[in-house]
Amino acid sequence: MHDFFDMLGIKGPVVAAGLAGGVLRALSRHRYKLREMVASPICGALAAAYLTLPVVSYFKASGLPMPDPADDTTTLAAAFLIGVSAMWISDILFEFVVRRFKPSAEE
Repeated sequence: MHDFFDMLGIKGPVVAAGLAGGVLRALSRHRYKLREMVASPICGALAAAYLTLPVVSYFKASGLPMPDPADDTTTLAAAFLIGVSAMWISDILFEFVVRRFKPSAEE
């Protein structure tokens, strides 16, 4: 699996950190739905895989005080936060789609 991620240009630990953020968010729900336990963590992992390095580079270039981006801890913390944020966004989008396209009960 690590070779597959390397071929795509993705760091495996970043995907794992994003997935962990997504799973943590999914476990914080009171009701478990299929989309929260499967689709939303995958969204968190994908968002972390493709957004972490650009976000870390952006914060480094903007001059904001942050730890050394060469340190893996900074990158993994950013991936975790992006994974959690992607979970929130995917929950909102999935809920919108379900409400929008769910057939209404006509009486």
